[in-house]
Amino acid sequence: MIYGFNAAEVFQIAIEIEENGRRFYEKAAAGLDHPEVKKVLSELGAEEIKHKQKFTALKSELPASSTQPTVWDPAGEIDQYLKMMADLHVFRKSDDVTARLAQAKTAESALTLAIQFEKDSIVFFAEMQALAESESAKTQIGQLVKEEQSHIRKLSLQLRKLTRE
Repeated sequence: MIYGFNAAEVFQIAIEIEENGRRFYEKAAAGLDHPEVKKVLSELGAEEIKHKQKFTALKSELPASSTQPTVWDPAGEIDQYLKMMADLHVFRKSDDVTARLAQAKTAESALTLAIQFEKDSIVFFAEMQALAESESAKTQIGQLVKEEQSHIRKLSLQLRKLTRE
């Protein structure tokens, strides 16, 4: 694998991102008064649960060789680099969800933040897809990328409706 990361580490990061996305959608929906936006955010939160389950299943199907370090790294620098790379994702850390939600006080700002989350996810998952070893994993990750793209469409349509009201 590129950068010396193993597949299990990358899938674990994807699982964490999906969990934090679920938390964001649930908390954002609970904190808003706009019924239509609440509904969209709640639906997307439920979809993040499905994505987390899919990444967990993919991770469990990895061969043992995919969970081993790919290079000698006694100082743990590769792991630190992987975490830093993933930390660039808007919701990589669970603390980020709470901090960002504090800034998203309106339906418009919550939708804008959700769109950024989905864009970041697509970039990260597309990289995962490129690094996946099996064609099956590549296909399944590709399907998840398409679902994230559909999330952006839903969020963008909702944001457009709000700005026209």
